[in-house]
Order: sequence, then C-alpha cells, then structure tokens
Amino acid sequence: MRARTVAAVLALAVLVSACGATAASTDTGSSVTLRVGATGWTQAQAALAVAGLDQTPYKVEWSVFSGGDKQLQALQAGALDVTETSEIPPIFAAAGGSPKFKVVAVQQANTLLQEVVVGPGSPITVIAQLKGRKVGYVQNTTAQYFLDKLLEQNGLHWSDITAAPLSPNDGVTALHSGAIDALASYGNSIITVHRDGGRTIGSGKDILSGNFPWEASTETIADPAKRQAAADLLARIDKAYAYIRDGHEQAFAQKTADATHQTLADALSQFHDGEAQRPSRLVPTSAAAIASQQAVADVFTDLKVLPRKIDTASFWTDEVNADLTKALG
Repeated sequence: MRARTVAAVLALAVLVSACGATAASTDTGSSVTLRVGATGWTQAQAALAVAGLDQTPYKVEWSVFSGGDKQLQALQAGALDVTETSEIPPIFAAAGGSPKFKVVAVQQANTLLQEVVVGPGSPITVIAQLKGRKVGYVQNTTAQYFLDKLLEQNGLHWSDITAAPLSPNDGVTALHSGAIDALASYGNSIITVHRDGGRTIGSGKDILSGNFPWEASTETIADPAKRQAAADLLARIDKAYAYIRDGHEQAFAQKTADATHQTLADALSQFHDGEAQRPSRLVPTSAAAIASQQAVADVFTDLKVLPRKIDTASFWTDEVNADLTKALG
C-alpha cells in the first residue's frame, strides 16, 4: 500500500465526499459529531431516512469513498470517526504500520454484486478461459480475494492471468474499451457493466463471508460520548433494515435506484435477492468473526502481497459491545 501524507488523505476525505449533509439533530446543543464513511453511496444513511431513524441526538456527517482502503486512510488520518468496509481493507491498513482504529462491530450482509464480468460480445463464458488473459481487479479488496479463489477452483493460479489493478470506475472503462478481457469488481461497477450488456462469468457470493466490519478510530473508542453515539448509530442502522424488510422495501429501492441509476424494478429485485441470501444485521464483535478475517488475511499472505503475517485479532476490540448490545435492545 502506498504511503500517503496525512494532509493528502484529509484533502481526499473532503474531495470525495458526495454527501456533506448532516442528519438533523434533536439536540442542537450536542457537542458530538460523528464523521462516517461509506463506499459507493450512503446506503446506511438512506436506510435511516426511510425508517425515520435519522433524527439523532448527535450530528452525523457522511462522506463517500470509492473503496474501503480510502476510508481507512481517512480514518488513520483522523478525518473519519467510524466507517464500514469489507474484511480486507483493515488487513492492509494494519500491515502498513500501527493502526489507529479497531473493528467495533460487524454488519452481516449479502455478498451479491461481487463478480467477474466480461463485456458484451466477449467469447469468454467461464473462469477457466481467463488463462493467458488480462483481467482487471480492485486491488486489496474482496475482488482480489474472490478472483484468486475462483481461479483456484478452476485449476488456475494467479500467475496464469495478467492481473491489472484498477479502481472500479477505471475497470469499467477498461472493459468497455477492450483494454482488459474481464473485470473482478463489486457494487455500482457491476451494475454498470450489466446495464451496458456485460455478462457474469464468476461470482464471489458463495466465497465471501458476508462479514463487513465497522471500524472506529482509537480516539472515538476512548471518548465515552462518541463511543455511545457510534453504538447508537449502528443500532439504528440495524433497526432501519428490519423496518425496511417489514413492508417498506419499495421506498428504499427507490432511493437505491436514484443513487445507482437503476430502474426501480431492478433495485427492488436486488434488495429482495440480497435480503433472501443474508439479511442485513449489526452484531457485536466475536471470536468467529475474527477467525473469518484471519483466514482471509492468510490468503493474502500466501499471495505474497502482505509484508508479513497479520494477526487480525490485534485490531479488534469488544470495548463497544456492551454499548451496542444495549442500543440494539
């Protein structure tokens, strides 16, 4: 991972913020402000709004990033208080030096839209045909992990492809131009490829754990008011998804369609499919979740992309579990 100066990351956090709106507070005198990161778009913020749970007694500032690695860079630099990523970005953040964050909770969620895709008209139909091909992937993310596993399942190794690290947006552009033969990515980039006629040749849905850690800065954890606010926000997100599942899917699907430029029907189907696979839930940290991330870290160690073996337990904590359990009710 390239080192970045604190100033650069702080600037990044401001520039990539796609939603600087602050959730209305029921106590305008509150001194607590939570700066929260999100990938792609502020899905959790939208869920809170649909459920009417966005009126918090503290202020919330949401910022959107292109990936979990950027969120953790901002968290490390003090530009965020809490953020959600996949299991993988914290591993690389910890490998880069002393982490200034801890995993404080886990969002269990679906693993759909984690795919290897090809462009319209491509002769490639299965993963085995990627041998000797140029494949784009989002480095140090779930995309790299499930791409490696899919290659292994089909008798191939990482060295059998020409791997091209790209951002999700650049990957879509490269696929459309023919600069790469396939792309391993996630989220909005996969939606875009499908919308433009691309096809799925492999999926990470049965490879990935569905554990999405929520990280908080060590300063946030040490501050009782901020720690309790973070626990309250996470519990509200959990309750918001339960509310949406209880007959309010269309309102959330409309916000999803608006943010991701899908049809309402597609967004609604995507939500139903995702919740059917794994309902969105917020849970406290656990030994099982730590072990799951350790297994992922060991794969990256075997790929020789980590400078050393990482002990994932070193950046997890149960310090927020009591507050979260209480807030979950």
